[in-house]
Amino acid sequence: MPLPRWLAQINKRVFNRIEIKRGVRPLLIHVGRSSGKTYRTPLDAHPVDDGYLFIPMYGPRTDWVKNVLAAGAASLRVDGDERDLVSPRLVNKDVVWHLLPATTKTPPGITGESELLRMDVRRLA
Repeated sequence: MPLPRWLAQINKRVFNRIEIKRGVRPLLIHVGRSSGKTYRTPLDAHPVDDGYLFIPMYGPRTDWVKNVLAAGAASLRVDGDERDLVSPRLVNKDVVWHLLPATTKTPPGITGESELLRMDVRRLA
């Protein structure tokens, strides 16, 4: 069961802004599906073969997940480098968790049936 929506709203309005200013966490840069506005969302980005795995703590119906799925792409800024990500798709935790280091802990509210977001790094042709 995902974390409660009220906590997501607090994070979105307060803690995300603090994290963006700190500049320590990876930032997912995505475009709003209705507004067309560019958003920056601080997230844990777990590197996997050819891409990244993101854990939607508030479930797969959060705005940033819906925005990325609608756009079909996003960018990820990690340690000052920006990477273009493509092919967003929801995958069950049980299917991809083995790709992460064994020391990766399952966050609260995430079960084997939880949907995570996987994206590939765009390869230059």
